[in-house]
Amino acid sequence: MTGFCIGQVNIDGRFIMAPMAGVTDRAFRQICRECGAAATISEMISTQALLFQDKKTRELLSLAPAEKPGWVQIFGSNPAYMADGAKKALDISGAQLLDINMGCPAPKIVKGGDGSALMCQPKLAEEIIRAVVQAVDVPVTVKFRKGWDADSQNYLDFAKMAEAAGAAAITLHGRTRAQMYAGKADWDAIAQVKRAVSIPVIANGDVDSAQKAMDILQATGADAVMIGRGALGNPWLFGQCNALLAGEDIPPLPPLRERLETARRQIVLAAEQKGEHIAMLQARKHIAWYLKGVRGTKKLKAGISELNSFEELDAMLAEAAKLEG
Repeated sequence: MTGFCIGQVNIDGRFIMAPMAGVTDRAFRQICRECGAAATISEMISTQALLFQDKKTRELLSLAPAEKPGWVQIFGSNPAYMADGAKKALDISGAQLLDINMGCPAPKIVKGGDGSALMCQPKLAEEIIRAVVQAVDVPVTVKFRKGWDADSQNYLDFAKMAEAAGAAAITLHGRTRAQMYAGKADWDAIAQVKRAVSIPVIANGDVDSAQKAMDILQATGADAVMIGRGALGNPWLFGQCNALLAGEDIPPLPPLRERLETARRQIVLAAEQKGEHIAMLQARKHIAWYLKGVRGTKKLKAGISELNSFEELDAMLAEAAKLEG
């Protein structure tokens, strides 16, 4: 399978699971790797919380055995904290790659001057990248957006700055912060960035099928594709992308019963790390995603918000399995 390198780290494939706060926990990342994702990235880690010894933040850095090379993402806007936090994140996780989030559009992140707010402060962003690169001995990558809004699209200059500051690869989500996740991702912007820098460029935005994964590769010339929302409840998308890239037929989704078994296994893996109560609370959205598109699940979905135990989960999955035609 055709892969690429970030610094000296080889990525054996072209399709990467995007980091998503509150979604891409260790359990889901493990399932995605088993289904063909070339790499997975941790949920974003607050360096400030990490330096203040927050237990929950440390737990987010736990990587699954299948996550090789390991890749963790940090966020923050204080260069010194980011440098120290980067070292701590690597010490705890043992990861071989470190990503800096400069693209998250969430209001609570932006309000603190973090995430995509840094695109409004490119000098500070540059200080952060340089500080982190100098502090660690693994390749540093940066994920960002087109800009703040339609009147402030500085992605080309930002990409060149990141490369000059020492980033080993960049990921561009083809939307501005103002767009959040609405509208159509601008793949042409990603193509422009690819032509403007010499480091690997990872394309992100609107990939929810194997064909779209091929389309974005062709349209942008990117080295890889980062898939986010398209893989929710559908980790098999990575295997489908791999097949199409290899010139093979796209394999169909597994039978519903097998998909539900995978969903349950994901929740079991989560419970092993977090305990049944927390895992079940977080399972509610994942189960809804796994059931998306399955006909006749309206009544079942109504009860998802009340799931509290494996006994209740198993009863729901047993009912859902009966819907397979």
